[in-house]
Amino acid sequence: MARRTPLFALHQSAGARIVDFGGWDMPLQYGSLLAEHHAVRRAAGVFDVSHMCVVDLEGEGVRPFLQRIFANDVGKLTVPGKALYGCLLNERGGVIDDLIVYYLGEQWFRVVVNAGTRDKDLAWIRRHAEPYGITVRERTDLAMLAVQGPEARARLAGLLAPELAERALSLGAFFGSEIGRWFVARTGYTGEDGFEVMVAAGEAEALWRSLLAAGVVPCGLGARDTLRLEAGMNLYGSDMDETTNPLESGLAWTVAMSTPRAFIGREALEAARARGLEAKLVGLVLEERGVLRAHQRVLAPGVGEGQITSGTFSPTLERSIALARIPIAAPDQVQVEVRGKRLAARVVKPPFVRHGKSLVG
Repeated sequence: MARRTPLFALHQSAGARIVDFGGWDMPLQYGSLLAEHHAVRRAAGVFDVSHMCVVDLEGEGVRPFLQRIFANDVGKLTVPGKALYGCLLNERGGVIDDLIVYYLGEQWFRVVVNAGTRDKDLAWIRRHAEPYGITVRERTDLAMLAVQGPEARARLAGLLAPELAERALSLGAFFGSEIGRWFVARTGYTGEDGFEVMVAAGEAEALWRSLLAAGVVPCGLGARDTLRLEAGMNLYGSDMDETTNPLESGLAWTVAMSTPRAFIGREALEAARARGLEAKLVGLVLEERGVLRAHQRVLAPGVGEGQITSGTFSPTLERSIALARIPIAAPDQVQVEVRGKRLAARVVKPPFVRHGKSLVG
């Protein structure tokens, strides 16, 4: 039986189209996917992201533990509330998952992992945590809402008492803090500003209804996907997985190798660099009419071929865009095989859209 968030009944009563997503019954859309997408780019939308897995790690050995299993360097985290994005890697350098780590205290870090990898991530974390003597606590008591868009922070702050609203609005980018009964983080997955709010599961419905009353638009997974792809953000299981490493997945910037820290997967990444990378993850903009989808072939004449990992029609740009893994030597002009036709596409550096503005010509 599929899992359900604390807001599932509310989504049903709102007439949302429910789909299976990583073993969860989740809303795909409430009405028009385009309207939901544009609401986030132009004003504010809210997503139920309670399917994400929140895990608290506590104990004296938390920092050395994370230095071992996390490819990014938690040594960068010195100010309480600061967050860091990166990957868990296996010994072959493959991506087990991408996640966010919050530094809440020297003996307390919080990680947020993806819904579809929840069980294997928890097993991996618990397996490696044992020698460090730390407590691994899955926060099933929490729900999480993502409020995103240029007006999102103001709309959420309007629900708080003045002194709490001031604290929320003063949060720096990629910081989180306990604000009243909520944990509010200035993070997201849309390329827009906003907050991700962790709240007691029993309070989630009241918060959702208050946000809608404040003019925030309910949004489903459909808009979440078009928004994240415009923002050039990877989707686990599509753009990277355990068979691909972060260096060929556009995530080299999340791998900290400037110190001799012995994190899991480091030796494999060093060997891959020494051999020379064969592939790279790039953005594509289709130059002709058509829709780009995952698994379509990307042809680089004289070099070889690759494959689209994520593709969609961009509502903001009104053209087809994609992320694709292609040969490292591929030129800036390639072809994509769409329904038996070879259509011209241009290689670009993601993101395609940020803060509502096009970043590609």
